[in-house]
Amino acid sequence: METSFHISLPCLNVEETKNFYLNSIGASAGRTSDNWLDINLFGHQITFIQAEKFHFHSPNYVFEGKLLPSFHFGVIVNEENWKALYAKLINLKLKVVTQTTFLEGKTGEHLSFFIKDPNDYMLEFKSFKNSKEMFKV
Repeated sequence: METSFHISLPCLNVEETKNFYLNSIGASAGRTSDNWLDINLFGHQITFIQAEKFHFHSPNYVFEGKLLPSFHFGVIVNEENWKALYAKLINLKLKVVTQTTFLEGKTGEHLSFFIKDPNDYMLEFKSFKNSKEMFKV
């Protein structure tokens, strides 16, 4: 069964958010109004609704010695798409955070990088060495 996820998040500015996802990440727009917009991120729907800044009380955690954002979302893509998106964001001189390989030599090994959107949300892009290990323990 093929499925997609949907998440709805508050945003500070609909136009800035739209510009980031369309022009920096390469996503496409869906339905839009003055105070909300749908983004198609690799076949997944993110709805951004204009609102005040959202606050988190536990912003970070440590994994394999790296400080990572506890609230983040993202997409798992193949290595070719991962490398192309990473290169594009670097060429746009955007600040990419924590480009690394996690679980190196172990089950679930994957490339990963994070980037912050205009609302201070952290997006993670992953590429598994073996896609069949995504949920393997």
